[in-house]
Amino acid sequence: MKKMYGYIRVSTREQNEERQVIAMREFGIPDACMVIDKQSGKDFNRPGYQRLMKKLKPEDTLVIKSIDRLGRNYDEILEQWRILTKEKRVDIVVLDMPLLDTRSGRDLTLIADIVLQLLSYVAQTEREFIRQRQREGIEIARANGVHLGRKAMERPENYEEVKTSWENGEVSLRGAAERLGISHST
Repeated sequence: MKKMYGYIRVSTREQNEERQVIAMREFGIPDACMVIDKQSGKDFNRPGYQRLMKKLKPEDTLVIKSIDRLGRNYDEILEQWRILTKEKRVDIVVLDMPLLDTRSGRDLTLIADIVLQLLSYVAQTEREFIRQRQREGIEIARANGVHLGRKAMERPENYEEVKTSWENGEVSLRGAAERLGISHST
């Protein structure tokens, strides 16, 4: 029996997947057949996606909102598309790109294949731009003296005394940490 599944992905836990959920419902995907991942699209090692791959049977349909929801790595998107359509014999519907709907026939037309490659490339390029903008932002912040990361801890008043005791082998690392009122890993 043919089933339809919706795959939804957002990059972080803070992002809202509701826009994609609504699109899936409007397409007729029941909530029980929606799989949601809150993880980067850099690769396909996502728990929801892996579970979905095990569920998919020949002639099932996988629905995604846009190609970048599937992933952001050009080669991996093309490989997953091949696995889904050729090995698993699953149909794919990309809601934002009706040309990428394999339900009408097993073979994608030449133009659809080109569109898939183009969109996959764009998805990967966007990921690279995001990382570049992030690096640039970090560099600018550092150049402006902004401290990134966790705030430095104030040293306890007895730090030098405890440090000397530890260096002289008079106290263990855990003992020194206990005397300073911090964890031994700190």
